[in-house]
Amino acid sequence: MLKLQTRRMLSLVLLYLVGLTGGHTAIADEPSRNAEVSANMNLAWEVVWNRFYLPRTGLFYDYLSSFEPGQELAHLPSAAEVKRQFPNPCGYGTGMEDGMILGGAMLSTIVDRFAVTGEAQLQQEIAKVFRGIKRCATVHGVPGFMARGVCPEDGNSVYINSSRDQYTHCVHGLWRYYHSPLCDEPTKVEIRKIISAVADRMLANVTAANNFCSLRADGKRCPLGISRMWNVQPHEAARLPMIYAAAWDVTGEDRYRKPYRHYLIPAIKQSQQMKDTDPHAAYVYVQVQCSFEVLHQLEQDPAIKAELLTLMQQTSRRAAAKQKQARRQLSHADRTKTGPDWRQAEKWIGQGEYRNPQWGKYRHVWHVIREAGELSLVPLMEPGATIPEEQKTNLKEIVLMMDYEQCSSCGIIYHLAAYWKARKQGLLQAK
Repeated sequence: MLKLQTRRMLSLVLLYLVGLTGGHTAIADEPSRNAEVSANMNLAWEVVWNRFYLPRTGLFYDYLSSFEPGQELAHLPSAAEVKRQFPNPCGYGTGMEDGMILGGAMLSTIVDRFAVTGEAQLQQEIAKVFRGIKRCATVHGVPGFMARGVCPEDGNSVYINSSRDQYTHCVHGLWRYYHSPLCDEPTKVEIRKIISAVADRMLANVTAANNFCSLRADGKRCPLGISRMWNVQPHEAARLPMIYAAAWDVTGEDRYRKPYRHYLIPAIKQSQQMKDTDPHAAYVYVQVQCSFEVLHQLEQDPAIKAELLTLMQQTSRRAAAKQKQARRQLSHADRTKTGPDWRQAEKWIGQGEYRNPQWGKYRHVWHVIREAGELSLVPLMEPGATIPEEQKTNLKEIVLMMDYEQCSSCGIIYHLAAYWKARKQGLLQAK
């Protein structure tokens, strides 16, 4: 692996060439460049496991507040803070709010990496991710509730407000793991239990009487609307039938097939109302594509399957249109900036009845790192996609401009996800 100083020099040279060529690099030695991309991705893999992952909980956390060994996640909430639901019942701003999103994304990433490399140790690594997800599904004793994360201090305290985004990534990742050769039969039994419990929670709670909310862990409605699973925006409509479809697929039980078919066509029609001009953040396109991927793969009706493919193609196009801009924003960001101790936030905002600490300028850094990976990933999720050279070039440039040893955003996971998806499809080479 190249030394850090060498990687930085090559990244600067690359960015200079990108500027001269209007976004298309002129490096003659493409195998050498591919090798550098591969080396940087190997480094990113090490950083994710060594800094963002905690063995005690089996979870990945949102950001680093320090690069000092042992202090990277010192900002995470204490058990006492979580138990009193401070600063808010979502854990917003604390670095403990996206555990199921990141866990689901890592399951998919490992599945793709194994398809490329066949590395035996990946079976142990994906099992570590699964243990964290299982903990979030069971530690609180509320069937079907997927906690966002678990407090490292005591290994069991959770915030009581999850969201449809957490459920979407979690179920999608578990479904992909279930169908991977990495998943043994005892783990499949566990996955069936988790996904069916989630689906049962949706069947019980997502009703008109509850305004289609899946409810918090305390049985109350989410006041923010982020746990509503139906009567939602077009980009959120496919989440509920996807969950039922995944439950039906892994269990074969008709009680999940019926709601899956009931919601599928209305969800497609609502999804078709999305527009190219909608001002969506990058994560929206990833979650839309996750929902469509499950539904498209399981669908047997040719006409419906074609409609789902068209929706995936539209989602790919929308994400790809923003990838180059995301790469440029990333190139101008302070990519080595660390996150804050949220307790000392200069600004707090009210979101409904919740108070949220704000990250200030760091929020932009965190977002642009993550969005560059998310927007690169989405087109690669489309079945049989033809990826233009510009998109491949943008992905390489994103990877090469990063110093992953000095990166504090969990967006690294999406860089890995895009890279291994591209490798799986034969669109990028290791050298």
